[in-house]
Formats: sequence, structure tokens, C-alpha cells
Amino acid sequence: MCDDLIQRVQSLPGLPPPAAETAVLEAEAVIGLSLPAPLRRLYLEAANGGFGPRGGILGAGGGPWIGDWSGIVEVYQTFSEHPDFPPPSWLVWIFDWGCNIWSLVDCRTSEGRMWGWDANVEEDQNPLFETGLTFREWLDEALDGSLDMPSHPSAA
Repeated sequence: MCDDLIQRVQSLPGLPPPAAETAVLEAEAVIGLSLPAPLRRLYLEAANGGFGPRGGILGAGGGPWIGDWSGIVEVYQTFSEHPDFPPPSWLVWIFDWGCNIWSLVDCRTSEGRMWGWDANVEEDQNPLFETGLTFREWLDEALDGSLDMPSHPSAA
């Protein structure tokens, strides 16, 4: 399934150890859904975050802080109630691009469709948008160095 991706991530230097299964189970309990299969396996078999674009994605919990965040649970709980456009509960914030732009993964499907969040849009616009990538495609592009920051459709 994604053994090659796991091996690719495992070969990256300086990663934290894999997440404890309890950390992944606790994250899934807070979210109320299982993490997409590739992300779940990467957390458990490769590293508890730190891989992907720039400084890497957030861990499941119990791993190193990335930026201002201790992991996906903290961000999920913090951002679960946007005042005007609350994000659906099945989305998990995994990567902070800076400038109020995030990448989120959809936990409703095993492949994890990727979404973007750009809070820099006009006040009456929903900051949430689909990116057209799966988590695997998103991470492949990140590891290849070809992944761009998600761009809200209104910015086009």
C-alpha cells in the first residue's frame, strides 16, 4: 500500500521517533474518526511528525513541538470553532504554512483528501477549499520539493 512512502520518510534525517499507539488512538478519539491510513501508518512506523514541507507536519501528540503547536489534537481543539466558517469536524490541521494558511487532511476517507484553509480571504468568503490532492500525493510532492502552498480559488 504505502510501504515505499514509509521507507522514504524513514530515510529522512533528524526525525522524531514514531508515535506511541496510545497517542494515535487518543488523537482519533478526540477527532471521532480514524486518521487516513497512510498518515496513521507514517505516525506509527516512521515518525511522529516532522516530515513533509519545510519543518514538517504536526505529530499525533507526545512528539516535538512544531512552531507554536504540540500536535494535531491541540490544533484540532483550538480551531474547531471558527466564528464565521467552522471547519467540518472530519478535517485535521496537519501543516501550518504561516500567514494564516494551513493544509488539512480529510479523515472521512482512507486516502485522506487534502484541503486548504486561507484566512486571508474576504470576510464573507469561506476560507476552506479542496486542493485536489490525496495525502499521499501531497506528501510525495512535498518530499520531491514540488509542493506549493495551497492557494484559495478566490486568489486566482
